[in-house]
Amino acid sequence: MTETQRRGRRIMMTPGELDAFLAEQRTCRVATVGGDGAPHVGALWFAWDGAALWLYSITRSRRWTQVRKDPRIAVVVDDGHAYGELRGVELSGRAECVGEAPRTGERCAELDAPERLFAGKYFGMTTMPHDGRHAWLRLTPDSVASWDFHKIPG
Repeated sequence: MTETQRRGRRIMMTPGELDAFLAEQRTCRVATVGGDGAPHVGALWFAWDGAALWLYSITRSRRWTQVRKDPRIAVVVDDGHAYGELRGVELSGRAECVGEAPRTGERCAELDAPERLFAGKYFGMTTMPHDGRHAWLRLTPDSVASWDFHKIPG
C-alpha cells in the first residue's frame, strides 16, 4: 500500500461516523448524465437509512428526466469551511424510482422509513406531506468514498 493510500484510509469515516454525518447534513448535490453525456448537477434534500440514500425530486425536473433515461448518478454531501474542517461523502450507483410518480401518498411499505426520516428532518413532522409534484429516488450505492480532515495529524 502506498503512503497516499494509507493517508486516505486514515481520513475515511467509520460506518458510524458516516451514518451520523449523513443524518445531520441537509443538502446534497446530485450529478446525473444527460443524453449527450454531459453531466447535470443540482442540490436536493435527502434521507439516509443506513443502506440507501433517498432523494425526493420534482418529477418535472431535468434531473428526473435524465435519471429515467440513464439511472447512473453520483451524490456528494460535504461540510466545512477551513481546510482542517472539511469532511464529506461521495456515493455513486444507479437510482431507482420507488412508489408512484408523482407521489400522492399511496401506501408503499418501502417508503415508510424514508418518509418518516425525511418528514422529521425537514418538516419536524412524523408523517410526510405529499404535494403531487415530487417522487422518490433510491440510491443504494455501489461505491462510497468519505473523508474527514479532522483526522489529519497536525
